[in-house]
This record gives sequence, structure tokens and C-alpha cells, in this order.
Amino acid sequence: MRDEAVTQVDCFLRHMEAERRLSVHTVAAYRHDVRRLRSFCDERAIDGWRHLDVHAARAFAAGLRRSGLAARSIQRALSAARAFYRYLLREGTVRTNPFAGLAAPKAGKRLPKTLNTEQVTLLVSVAAADPLALRDRAMLELFYSSGLRLSELVQLDLPHLNLQQGLVRVAGKGGKTREVPVGRFALDAIRHWLPQRAAWVGGAEAALFVTRRGRRLGPRSVQQRVRLWARRQGLDTQVHPHMLRHSFATHVLESSGDLRAIQELLGHADISTTQIYTHLDFQHLARVYDASHPRARRKRRG
Repeated sequence: MRDEAVTQVDCFLRHMEAERRLSVHTVAAYRHDVRRLRSFCDERAIDGWRHLDVHAARAFAAGLRRSGLAARSIQRALSAARAFYRYLLREGTVRTNPFAGLAAPKAGKRLPKTLNTEQVTLLVSVAAADPLALRDRAMLELFYSSGLRLSELVQLDLPHLNLQQGLVRVAGKGGKTREVPVGRFALDAIRHWLPQRAAWVGGAEAALFVTRRGRRLGPRSVQQRVRLWARRQGLDTQVHPHMLRHSFATHVLESSGDLRAIQELLGHADISTTQIYTHLDFQHLARVYDASHPRARRKRRG
């Protein structure tokens, strides 16, 4: 391509960074994708952005698919090309956007990572040897017992907890509240934590989980404590708070098969969000089928 076309790419990237205020990482991704498009034009002897038509745009997308690029990467490359041509249109360099309306392959949903029951049992079996361990065990038990989001756990106040009835009132997404049951192990861990909490809280702090200084515990601190206990308990996988929520949903589904109940417990507005866990359950069933059905087993090579 001519130097003029290369300069237009540089101007576009500066526009995205300065005027659109995109992050450095996003601009770097756009730079990579537009350079990929420029290489495609060079290979096709397309001399200038105005000479790239709809047929060439489709050929570019098809080439990305043939190269084995992941669906998400193809989506990003086509998104960068559309944005670049919108900029060229605004500048009067081209008359049409050949990438407008060009469909990218749908990316498959990423299945959430979960812990099995043995791993969860190991994680929450924190020896209550000091005040921090008392607090952290109560947090871990409550995460898994009630399937809470990280934001929901750190927002919990003492009045939200009903120890007698074994319920906790949760403020979910969009300000919607729900009541979810708390298991006996979590209730027991919370009861052991509350006297220590009272010793740390000197003022009117209402948070259920607090720091040594008596202040509400923040999300980042909770994430760090979960990772810390996963290492201490000998788990060979990286654990984050949401993994306990996923594990809760998966284990309840495997036991009950009641997707609607799980939707209510998790606070999902749409059942389609909850249906991701049916894929996890199906994977488990598929493994059992492959391992046990006489006509599902693959023949061994001789």
C-alpha cells in the first residue's frame, strides 16, 4: 500500500486514543488488526482503502476463519475494520464501509470453572486459629452456602442476616433484593465470627464482614483472602469468589435438577443466564455416558 494509506492508519489510531479515549491495550489490539487488514490488501494488490470492496471484505473474513483464529479474535478484527472505515468515511477518504453488516462467527459461551465437592470441602475447612481465620471461614462458607456474588457479600449488613430462620437478605443487580437460605455450616461459622466482629467494631459500622480496624471489608481484600486460603489449603487451581458461586449452582443442579429454583437463588433476571449450568451438567452426564455405555466406548487401537 502507498505511504498515504499507512499514514491514515496512524491517524486513525491517534484518533482512537486521543478523541475516543480508548485504553492503551485496546488501541494496541486495533493496531494489530488494522495491520492485518493492510497485509491482506498488499497480498491482493489492493492499492488504497477506497479500492477494498464488499467482496474483498468477505474474503478477508473468510481468510481469518481459515487461519484457525478463534471466534472472539475474528469478531475483534472485523470490529476494528468497521471502526477504521467509519473513521475513513468521516474523513471523506472512502464512500462506503465494506465491513458494515458483515457478520462475524458467534463465539461460544465460556463455561464457568467450578470446584468439585471435595475441593470445596477442603477450601472451607479453615482452622479457626485466629480472628482473621474466623472471619474468612465465615465468608467462604457463606459464599458457597448461598451462591452470593462478591458485591453482594461485601454489601451485607448485620440486619440482613436472620440466624434464627437461616436466611440472608441480599441486594442483587439492579437493586433487586432476594432472600436466600444459609446452610448450617455457614450459620455455625458466622456465629463463631460475630463475637470477634464485635471486638473489632467500635463505632456504628453495620457491615457483617469487617477489617481489623472495624471497617467494611472491600472486594479486593476478599479476593486476596480467597486466593490465600486456596493456596494454604493445597488446592492446585486458582480460586476466585465467583468460582464458589458457580460451584454452588452446579452442585445444586446436579442434586435437584431444578433450574428455576437455581435462577431464584442466584438472582438471575432471565432463565437463559442460568442455563449455562445445564451445559456443565450435560458435560458431566456425557462423561458418565462415554465411560459406561458399551456402545459409546471408542475402540482401542491394536
